[in-house]
Amino acid sequence: MSTTTPSPQPNTSSVYLENMDELQKVFNQFDANKDGKISVSELGDVLKAMGSSYSKEELERVMEDIDTDKDGFINLSEFSAFCRSSSDAVSAASELRDAFDLYDQDKNGLISANELHLVLNRLGLKCSVDDCVRMITSVDSDGDGNVNFEEFEKMMSASAPRIDNGSKP
Repeated sequence: MSTTTPSPQPNTSSVYLENMDELQKVFNQFDANKDGKISVSELGDVLKAMGSSYSKEELERVMEDIDTDKDGFINLSEFSAFCRSSSDAVSAASELRDAFDLYDQDKNGLISANELHLVLNRLGLKCSVDDCVRMITSVDSDGDGNVNFEEFEKMMSASAPRIDNGSKP
C-alpha cells in the first residue's frame, strides 16, 4: 500500500499543478496590495487597465459569483476555480461550434433541412427530409427555414437538461 494519497483527478491535477505558477502570477496582478486576496476595487482596477469598464454593481455581482466563502474577497482557491470553470465554458462553446459546423455542410452559417437530413442519415439515424423540415421549424425563431448558430445554441442548451435527466438510472 502506498503512503501517498492518490489524487482524485489524476489527469486534471497534473495540468492544474503545471498551470499553478502561471495562475499565481495572474492572481498577483489582480492582488495589488499583495495581501493574498482580491478586493472589488482591485478587480475593477485590473479590468479597467485591460480596457473593460464595469459599474460598481456589476463588479459586486462578479464578486458574489466568484467569492464562494462570502468573505468579500477572492482568494487564490476561488480564483483558480473561476479560471477552470471559464476554461470549461470556452471548451464547451468550441465543441458546440464544431457540432454546428458538422451539420453546416456548405459552410454558409445555416443548417438547412437537406443538410440535416444528409448528416443524420450518415450517422445512421433514418429520417425523411420532411422530418428534418419539422425539426428545423421547431427551433427556427427567425422563420427563414434554416437553423443559424444562435438557434442551434438555444436548441442545444434547452435540450441538455432533458438528456441529463433521461440518462439517470
